[in-house]
Amino acid sequence: MALPNCSLKVNKELLDTSFESYRLSLDSIPTYNVELDAAVAEVKLKDSQYTLDHVRAFGMYNYLHIDPWYEDSVYFVDSKGRVLNLTVTLDTALGKPCEMFRFESDPSSCEGEQLCASLSLTSATWATLSDGTGKLTLLRTSKRGESSHIKWEVGMFSERLGEPFIIVHSLAHMLSNVHTIEVLLLRIQKDPSDTKGSGFSISLEWITVDNSAGQGENEERKYGVRKRRMMKGKTVPHYTAVEPLGKGIIVASEKPFAFTEVDGLPLEEPPAEDMEVENSDPIYFWQQTEEDVTVCVRLPEGTTKDDIRFKLAVDCLRVGVGDHAPLLDGQLFAPVDPEASSWAIKDDKSLEVSLQKRSEGPLWSEVVLGDRRGEYLMSDEQKSQLQQRLSYLTAEDLNPNPEKDKPPCNAQELEDCDMFPEDSSTLMRFDGATLKPTHVVSLGSHQFLFSVNTDPSEMPAFCLRHDVDALLWQPRPHQDNDIWEHISTFNALGYVQASKRDKKFATCAPNFSYAALCECLRRVFIYRQPTPVDTVLFNRKQGRQVGQVAKQQVANLDTNDPVLGFRATNERLFVLTANNLFVLKVNN
Repeated sequence: MALPNCSLKVNKELLDTSFESYRLSLDSIPTYNVELDAAVAEVKLKDSQYTLDHVRAFGMYNYLHIDPWYEDSVYFVDSKGRVLNLTVTLDTALGKPCEMFRFESDPSSCEGEQLCASLSLTSATWATLSDGTGKLTLLRTSKRGESSHIKWEVGMFSERLGEPFIIVHSLAHMLSNVHTIEVLLLRIQKDPSDTKGSGFSISLEWITVDNSAGQGENEERKYGVRKRRMMKGKTVPHYTAVEPLGKGIIVASEKPFAFTEVDGLPLEEPPAEDMEVENSDPIYFWQQTEEDVTVCVRLPEGTTKDDIRFKLAVDCLRVGVGDHAPLLDGQLFAPVDPEASSWAIKDDKSLEVSLQKRSEGPLWSEVVLGDRRGEYLMSDEQKSQLQQRLSYLTAEDLNPNPEKDKPPCNAQELEDCDMFPEDSSTLMRFDGATLKPTHVVSLGSHQFLFSVNTDPSEMPAFCLRHDVDALLWQPRPHQDNDIWEHISTFNALGYVQASKRDKKFATCAPNFSYAALCECLRRVFIYRQPTPVDTVLFNRKQGRQVGQVAKQQVANLDTNDPVLGFRATNERLFVLTANNLFVLKVNN
């Protein structure tokens, strides 16, 4: 059965079609420097960690963690095993980072493989911490904004959970007086069965910890692992997060993930209930003109009109028979007019579906996105037209008609920022109960840029490149149809960021007032949303007055150390290096 395809619906009201470019502003950005007592606990890659996935997961790890619940408060772990916090109230009076927690033993002294320590702020009063050796600790933090001077304490859970990992997401929820914490752990493990690839596989482990164990009424209930679910994949995910209340998980990756184990036991895959069709390849044939698409779906013998399950929307189609799995199910290649479309049974053997294209002219490359079980039948006229269009590919001269205004495309004229990854990334939502995918989006050329916490009550948002722009998407799992909502646009950022070859991190302000890029060394780029201008500006080329200007600013940090962490709030940018924490005042 084809996966339930969905789409990312762009809110056109959030697009600025008249956007021209960013104007470089020479206004200085106030920058403040906090010198650290001890270096950041950076763990460099070993010779055995040689794959691109190791670089993405550990080499590009963001060592700086921002508190979504309390503004302008950041955390990091130093080489002394301390979790340190810097909370900014007045930029000109920055104090030293405060110690919030200290590891009982130095993680760097442990034998065996070690990763960087990782921290995830789970709620307003809880955090999860990994020492990089395979140990997970739950920490009570009190209300961090009100009691920033109070040290954190271990919340009755600190256990080793196997091979070393980093924490990629966590959240907490309360149900029936049971406090539950959901944690996502990422590992890169050697895979002897992967003889044709890198020899490694990627695992995402979803762990549920709660205090449901029975204790006396006056005793504090102990926390323990209640469930462990394992996912496997071939590439480090761009984005992964657990839904509120642990009802599901969302993963964006270049290659798809799937659940393989639950509590250490292999997940048994029930055989799919295939429909009995004499020859299942292909199961449908289709043709098209500039106005419509005709699909003939093969039916099991004895199918009647009452057995047909047909559902058509503007961009989705579902065709099934009885209670069997749908024969066709997913997002259409392009929008159609449901009222002008129809279906009928032909010769008791096939279902003929006529789809009226909403936009005449463009030819479809497939009926349902990702479904390859059909065969396209091209008319003689279409074959002739196609041969004419491709004739220059078999001509002796590269450009047989030099007088033509537009010669064939020269790939050398393309810029690097016009290139897209060869792998087609997917965005998938898995149900927490069945562990099956419920929604899938083929990201295609929509390059993943970054993820960011804009609201502590929501899942992290993620930013994708759409053409030249960068669009910010907010997962809303409670919305059945549009579970990914377009909430903001950063004009031309998709194009701009692709030209920054040394880019290491990207982020944006929670209120979307600016986006920022950081290079591996020293330079920070800030791209502000368009704002009204105080003086009258005139565009001579277009002959019109300019009402808004989008500013670009560049900051150069006074350091030769590589950047290890990068986070943004509505007012400030925080940049972490091995020995310094820089605070940039972006907005007043």
